[in-house]
Amino acid sequence: MKQQNSTTRYYAIAKDALLKTFKTSEEGLSESEVKQRLEEYGPNALAQGKKQTLIQKFFNQFKDFMIIVLLVAAFISGVVAKEWADAALILAVVIINAVFGVFQESKAEEAIDALKEMSTPEAHVKRSNQLEAVSSEQLVPGDIVLLEAGDIVPADIRLLDSASMKIEESALTGESVPVEKDITVLPDEDIALGDRKNMAYMNSNVTYGRGVGVVVGTGMQTEVGHIAGMINRAEDSSTPLQDNLNTLGKTLTWLILIIAAVIFGVGIFNNPSELPMNELVIDMLLAAISLAVAAIPEGLPAIVTIILALGTTRMAKRKALVRKLPAVETLGSTDIVASDKTGTLTQNKMTVEKVYQYGHLQNADAKISGADKVLQVMTFSNDTKIQADGNLVGDPTETALIQFGFDHNYQIADELKKEPRIAEVPFDSERKLMSTIHQLPNGKLFIAVKGAPDMLLQRITQIQATPEEVRTFTDDDKTAILTQNKAMATQALRVLAMGYKIIDTLPTEVNSDTIEHDLIFAGLIGMIDPERPEAAKAVSDAKNAGIRPLMITGDHQDTAEAIAARLGIIKPGDDAAVITGAQLDQMSDQEFAKKVKNYSVYARVSPEHKVRIVNAWQKKGKVVAMTGDGVNDAPALKSADIGIGMGITGTEVSKGASDMVLADDNFATIIVAVEEGRKVFSNIQKSIQYLLSANLGEVLTLFMMTLLGWDILLPVQLLWINLATDTFPAIALGVEPTEPDIMKRKPRGRKSSFLSGGIGSAIIYQGILEGVITLGVYAIALMFPVHSGNAAMHADALTMAYATLALIQLFHAFNVKSTYQSIFKIHPFKNKMFNIGVAASFIMVAATIMVPGFNRLFHVSELNLVQWLTVLGAGILMIVIVELVKLVQRRTMKN
Repeated sequence: MKQQNSTTRYYAIAKDALLKTFKTSEEGLSESEVKQRLEEYGPNALAQGKKQTLIQKFFNQFKDFMIIVLLVAAFISGVVAKEWADAALILAVVIINAVFGVFQESKAEEAIDALKEMSTPEAHVKRSNQLEAVSSEQLVPGDIVLLEAGDIVPADIRLLDSASMKIEESALTGESVPVEKDITVLPDEDIALGDRKNMAYMNSNVTYGRGVGVVVGTGMQTEVGHIAGMINRAEDSSTPLQDNLNTLGKTLTWLILIIAAVIFGVGIFNNPSELPMNELVIDMLLAAISLAVAAIPEGLPAIVTIILALGTTRMAKRKALVRKLPAVETLGSTDIVASDKTGTLTQNKMTVEKVYQYGHLQNADAKISGADKVLQVMTFSNDTKIQADGNLVGDPTETALIQFGFDHNYQIADELKKEPRIAEVPFDSERKLMSTIHQLPNGKLFIAVKGAPDMLLQRITQIQATPEEVRTFTDDDKTAILTQNKAMATQALRVLAMGYKIIDTLPTEVNSDTIEHDLIFAGLIGMIDPERPEAAKAVSDAKNAGIRPLMITGDHQDTAEAIAARLGIIKPGDDAAVITGAQLDQMSDQEFAKKVKNYSVYARVSPEHKVRIVNAWQKKGKVVAMTGDGVNDAPALKSADIGIGMGITGTEVSKGASDMVLADDNFATIIVAVEEGRKVFSNIQKSIQYLLSANLGEVLTLFMMTLLGWDILLPVQLLWINLATDTFPAIALGVEPTEPDIMKRKPRGRKSSFLSGGIGSAIIYQGILEGVITLGVYAIALMFPVHSGNAAMHADALTMAYATLALIQLFHAFNVKSTYQSIFKIHPFKNKMFNIGVAASFIMVAATIMVPGFNRLFHVSELNLVQWLTVLGAGILMIVIVELVKLVQRRTMKN
């Protein structure tokens, strides 16, 4: 298939040369030429990313290192230790986890599918000098396409003719105001997408006027196709959660193998029973396997998945819809929130903010009379359609003017009935004015003119000085108006001027020369796409949480800087913190990497710039969240550690490329989601601290029993301890209430792990403590036997060690509710699920000793009251010692 040259600057080629380049004419291509080019270039459709089969997606879930560890554990339990029931349980956990992962995770190809669905169903094209309506997929380079208001642009088109044409390109450029188009040839140099006035791009919307152009790019060679290619090529970055679990799994595996080998070697060397070598080897191999199975936290991936799933449920209730489970935790580690401006930080709705009349500037909410000419002009010189249900259809700037009238109880429909439009001079991009003529009840005619202030002022001879007085327009008046115009423009307001006059009769010819002269100045209107009301507080909350907010937009620098200052992203007048896409192009990656920390606002950027910004921060080890709602945001959303799409205003493309979608398009919801993410990570840390300290206690107990020549705990006992005490308390720790200072902590960043923040050292000393206390109970049982006889004495001692090792973990679960805070300060029984989980685990352990028949199955003996009190005392001792250590730690940190 022949490739189109997508790098050519078609906006810089003259009309005749352009038609010659594409071997076409204004009459269009012939049918035979179209057929030939379809074979050469292919259909005008987007290529789809390579899709994985359901089976491939399923087996991809097993690439996680901890899952591999679990599969090895299942193999050891079944094939070597002959514990087939335990092997089946572990395999069930692994398979359920994989199925859940396939079901929950988003697929990258959804973004491409959404792009394909956006394509317009048909286009109006001229072929062999005949106008036809054809499927947009049948367009080829060189086709002559006609565009009208309401059309979706079907391909990338260089305009040959334009009449008052405006195209809304916010999904591609991020600019909220429709772009006025013309056919002027532009310089042969790199020009930002939003400034290419003679180009129309695929999937943008024609909001006003009409035009004719030649197709210069189809399918993957369009700007939208370029974005689709970037999405296809983008690699999914691993999340901090996935990195942490992989690292933890590898570390545990090596430690387990080393310790198992040591126990095997020590057991062979220390042979107190003088067993034959073949029996000794089998016994010690089983002992090493028992230790390996005990040391592997087989429930960890499932427990993490459950905690994340519970987090997604809580976040959904707070309007944050998670599409990928790891995204829940990733939010909690976010350092940078790079946000699109239009529709994310702002409302994506032009709004009147300032009104200048009678020499005074006032806010839009100030009272304005229906008799004021500025209000009459802005609503009369307007092509907005007011539908029966009150919805406004038309150019966003004009609909904002009508909405302003509605907000001030101006009965526009009634006024137009009394003073109907009888003629008009449409807007065009050269004179930048629009005029409408209305029949007054007294027989005279009212002319309403709105447009660019500099163009309107050239036609002004009088000014509305007060509601009742019209006087001659002076140079001082002009200076005051221009000064006010500049001041509003500096605040990134889009300024329109209003003028009018009353005439007796309609000229023979209605045009600009006969109508737009000797006008009366009525006032100025300042408009802007305003920031969301809650956005400024959200930015402040982000900064307080140690998160740096960035604004990345395709809008103009002045507008971006003004909005960023109003939101608190930068300080007013801080130009050094603002950079444009053109300036970014002048920097090498190395230079940008050095300066990236200087910039908080990026204006007039392209999709490539957004990806480059995200990558630059990621290379500095930062966890980056990127928000967006347009097609142009999709590649950066996919490249970021967490992409956040907008549920209401967002395109299906941006939502398909996102990890999380905001159901209410509320920037403040991101901060709520960050809080939930931090809570999830903190609770996962608690679960890991609980599981690993328990497993370390088991490993130490087995190691020392082997070293001392004591009877060791059997695989079935260890597996039951893990099954009974790991699952319920660990999951319940995942729903612990949010700690009060969690949003005052700095982001932990990419380099942190589940073992950071004192967790690693806590696991070590608490695991050793569990092992030492268990061994102590075993020794006490041997020193103070209840039953006579060596076998009975050792059976009691082993049973007490088994009960202690299990129950001490349940007591320890209360310790890990907080790393440093006392359990008595954090309301230890507040979490009902935790209380139920601990009680259920206690019953499961006690049943193996107390229920007749179970003790034989688990090779344990019955315990009397004194022995049970000894076991319970050991559990209480665990809490007391850990509380004392926390007390010392708190005082040390305070000092």
